[in-house]
Amino acid sequence: MTLAEPARIVFLDRDTMPADIRLRPFAFPHELREFGATEPGQVAERISNADIVITNKVPIRSAELSAAPKLRLIAIAATGSDVVDVKACAGRGIAVSNIRGYAVNTVPEHTFALILALRRSLTAYRDSVRAGRWAESGQFCYFDHPINDLSGATLGIIGDGALGRAVADIGRAFGMRTLFASYKGVAGMGPLYTPFDEVLRQSDIITLHAPLMPQTRNMIAGPEFALMQRRPILINTARGGLVDEVALGQALRSGQIAGAGFDVATVEPPQADHPLMQLAGLPNFILTPHVAWASREAVQTLADQLVDNVEAFWNGAPQNLVA
Repeated sequence: MTLAEPARIVFLDRDTMPADIRLRPFAFPHELREFGATEPGQVAERISNADIVITNKVPIRSAELSAAPKLRLIAIAATGSDVVDVKACAGRGIAVSNIRGYAVNTVPEHTFALILALRRSLTAYRDSVRAGRWAESGQFCYFDHPINDLSGATLGIIGDGALGRAVADIGRAFGMRTLFASYKGVAGMGPLYTPFDEVLRQSDIITLHAPLMPQTRNMIAGPEFALMQRRPILINTARGGLVDEVALGQALRSGQIAGAGFDVATVEPPQADHPLMQLAGLPNFILTPHVAWASREAVQTLADQLVDNVEAFWNGAPQNLVA
């Protein structure tokens, strides 16, 4: 693709990347407008003259697309493409690209940071030390919270993509037994998969690495918690909406599960009355602010691939297209 005038590029939410992450200049004539954040009501005006739009979390729907007659590419600065009306883009001849493979280290590492913290009650012990419990104990240690090894434990993985496989590799290095769940409601996937319900029954730790789609929304809810015979720890570093958050609170408080570590929520940022925020004071619950993806190395890789995607499209060899 070439134009007689410099390409007009609009980045709608630059603040979703740290300020110290370098966005390499595009290697073709262009004018770049960067906005730290964009409200829904501002999208149509800001993209109205754009040839290329970059968005991370700002939704672009059919109504906004109709206001952007010159638009040729939406470059998503993330893997998930649900922020863009992909079908409407296809109907208008607008390409959509996304980011792939950048988080294969950072998300599994964050997953295991949550697992280790919960299996060894690290935050509970840290908080009790701050509260003076160690001094009060009168001895060299105390045993207020459970501590369990990973070696010999069963790790149930829901999601068999690159991240799920990387988590399995780390689990095996700890001496864990790893199970990949078959897709919920799907039988006959072969010997490498364990039926979904059996993974829930057998696992000491369950970790989610699945996309959010209609068939995966609330894939873990009340009936699924009831199957968790070993009182596992539940980890979600994938997407908000995979777990029924109200049912999660009930499962934690009733002892159906031993703990939970979440990096995502159905609404981000969650307000004080959000179900996950209501759990934040529990010693066996950890909530981090959607930062599993955000190691400096991973974000720089994302930024570099974002520029690569735009340049590849401009040069007539588009890559990482979702539409």
